[in-house]
Amino acid sequence: MRKAVWALLASAYILIALTVAALFWRAGAGWAVGASVLIGTLALTFTVHGMVGRALQATAFRRDLEAIRQAHRLLADQLEGAEAAFAGLSGSLQEQAASATSELATEVRMLEGLVERMGANLETRLFTERAGGGAPHVERRDRKSAELLHTVREALADGRVDLYLQPVVSLPQRRTVFYESFSRLRDETGRILMPAEYLAVAEPEGLVPAIDNLLLFRCVQIVRRLAKQDRKIGIFCNISLASLGDESFFPQFLDFLAQNRDLSGALIFELGQAAFEERGGIEARNMAKLADLGFRFSIDKVTDLELDYQDLARADVKFLKVSAEVLLSQVLEVEGRMAMKSMRDLQAADFSSLTRRYGVEVVAEKIEAERQVIDVLELDISYGQGHLFGEPRAIREAVLAETAPPADFMHGALTRRRAGGRV
Repeated sequence: MRKAVWALLASAYILIALTVAALFWRAGAGWAVGASVLIGTLALTFTVHGMVGRALQATAFRRDLEAIRQAHRLLADQLEGAEAAFAGLSGSLQEQAASATSELATEVRMLEGLVERMGANLETRLFTERAGGGAPHVERRDRKSAELLHTVREALADGRVDLYLQPVVSLPQRRTVFYESFSRLRDETGRILMPAEYLAVAEPEGLVPAIDNLLLFRCVQIVRRLAKQDRKIGIFCNISLASLGDESFFPQFLDFLAQNRDLSGALIFELGQAAFEERGGIEARNMAKLADLGFRFSIDKVTDLELDYQDLARADVKFLKVSAEVLLSQVLEVEGRMAMKSMRDLQAADFSSLTRRYGVEVVAEKIEAERQVIDVLELDISYGQGHLFGEPRAIREAVLAETAPPADFMHGALTRRRAGGRV
């Protein structure tokens, strides 16, 4: 394209020179003069063209150079802003890491103190009973308790307390809206100890709070992890009466939750029906303190639906977990209509409406068959839980490692206690 333009321009310049030379020749000048005029005109024309072209090129070059300089200034400004942003991000990450480390150490110290107090109480009872010449079956029980204490201590020190989560789904959509958490202990061989295996011995010896509170620790960390992923899912976490009534542990735990009130919408504390009904003044006041921070409660292991629902509302209980078998066994036919056995004046389909008037949602748990789902839906129950929707699954080891107290910290503390004469 450029060559064609130059060819046309050259042709035009030659034509102009020939025209000028012809005019001189017709005016009477000789052919020599005409040739000179022709050559001069051509030279002058090409010279002027070159000068104009160079001027245009210089202008374009200056314009391009200025554009490059402007782009360089913009790039430099952006780089400076990026460096400032990276510096701010680095400082923020360091602050967050320092804060998380501090919180983790605080939580670990709380758990460590509780476990050590449980161990001290057990040892005092062991010494007292042995000094008094306890019966052989008592000694055998004490040996078993001591072995369990050793297992729990080692599990805490080595991170062998696992967290299992089971989904709680909305009905009829079956969309996961909550998880229930469970704890499992592993001995040094890796064998899983189920709650039914160790609770019968752990409860009399006061070890259940230590296990419960490690579960609370893990639940808090999992809730934080879910929040970072912007997943609005709550977790039911068991809490024992011993934890609620421990005047040494609970103030520390309450202070920790006060600093993390943003967890209140995702962490739901769960008590069994028997434990809830047996709570004393200290436990009730401590539950109220948690409720003042925005935390909610759930009652599970429900065997009797004839509850004081006003009392549930006053205690900020928002969920009532009833096994599908117990729930459906309460439905019977009275005078041609389906009613609740414990409330015969109430139609079965209105039971969930009654609880909702007090701000309590019913969760039908231990659902294992599709037929149970149909029957539960006829009672207008909004939530379901059971193996039909998903079995409890262990949190992946990589995630569990992120939510575990530092093993070396726990192990070192427990070792120091042993050196001081503890079991």
